[in-house]
Amino acid sequence: MYLFSNFKKYQSQYFNFLIALIPFSFIAGNLIINLNVILLIFSSLLIFKKKIFELKFYFLDKIIISFFLLVLFSGLINDIEFFFDKLSWKGYFSTFLKSLFFLRYLILYLCLRFLIEKQIVNIKQFFLFCSIATLFVCLDIFFQSIYGQDIFGFDSSASGRKLGGPFGDELIAGGFIQRFFLFSFFLIPLFYKNQTRLLKYIIPVLFIIFLIGIILSGNRMPLIIFMFTIFLIVVFQKQTRKYFFPFLLIFSILFYLVFSFNSTVKDNFKSFYFQISDIAITLISKDFDKSSPQYLKEFSTFYGTWTINKYIGGGIKNFRYYCHHRPNIDKNSDFICNMHPHNYYLEILTEVGIIGFTLIIIIFFKVLHLSFFKKYLIKTRLNDNKTIIPFIFLFIAEIFPIKSTGSFFTTGNTTYLFLILGILIALVRKNYSIENKT
Repeated sequence: MYLFSNFKKYQSQYFNFLIALIPFSFIAGNLIINLNVILLIFSSLLIFKKKIFELKFYFLDKIIISFFLLVLFSGLINDIEFFFDKLSWKGYFSTFLKSLFFLRYLILYLCLRFLIEKQIVNIKQFFLFCSIATLFVCLDIFFQSIYGQDIFGFDSSASGRKLGGPFGDELIAGGFIQRFFLFSFFLIPLFYKNQTRLLKYIIPVLFIIFLIGIILSGNRMPLIIFMFTIFLIVVFQKQTRKYFFPFLLIFSILFYLVFSFNSTVKDNFKSFYFQISDIAITLISKDFDKSSPQYLKEFSTFYGTWTINKYIGGGIKNFRYYCHHRPNIDKNSDFICNMHPHNYYLEILTEVGIIGFTLIIIIFFKVLHLSFFKKYLIKTRLNDNKTIIPFIFLFIAEIFPIKSTGSFFTTGNTTYLFLILGILIALVRKNYSIENKT
């Protein structure tokens, strides 16, 4: 009893620390991400018990719950079909079990809502740890670029045109920087206001570090999304509009210098340019032959796969199975289906069908309405709330439809999305009581 009462004094620091550790969990890998999330969920349920589920559920929450229930239902229905088809290699009811474990993200969302809305935690430490983690990844990439190995001994020679930094042979360092960099720009103005005179020096330096880090990582799409995020902030944050041309100039000069003096970066972005050109030519000419670009072939496999289970989908992580059984498949083609169609929306269509796709679109639009619309387009209490800004723009960047992505249903991607979504909605509801009426 004494331990519990003593812990109660420090529970705020404990939960702040657990949430702040999440960016470093991403560096450590999926096992640590899962351990961090499960520890956060388990601790919340152990201490606050049913209070978490006594939160008032609004329209958005009900749609999110409906989406997770659909994932469960789709997994069960598809597993029943696999059972009668005697596909024991999949493991009996393995899709349903994966769907059941997927529910942890719903509980994560509810726990984040509870902890922030009830003011048990604040997110200053989260901003700080995100900033430190992003700077660490960038500096490690610089070290790896110069010495051929990062500080952990990961060799750059085996990775080809990309640098993984602390992620080793998982070449996602650029994506990590793009997902967490924005918190660094808001750390001082939000939480260290007596140091704001340093901003005019710190922000350009951070921009240069993050930009070079993404360029050297070789991850091309994160670079585009990084610049897209900066563009959105400059457009919608009137205080930053005067920096548009300086940022554009810095980007142009840095990209030109790195492109000119680093042969690996040059080959990487030349390849990207030719890939985009090939895709554009193929789409314009509608000549989908065997010589079509690999990415386009991967995207195109989604349609035939989706037609097999149009309404509730084939269950999460079953694209790899149904893709090989899609109608009108070319038996003579040596093309092998990938694990997923490399786009969130196409994957959602194939794995949870039209119903799941509709639910996720409603969720995304409702989140944008509650945050972006009420922050920037109409006069509300959110107009003066700067804490939610990075979460708004990182959420927009994450759900941007015209980009290649990893799988929506993997640990890293789903954890990140529901982390941003949970904190964003909790901050909106904490600071804007009028929303409680919707």
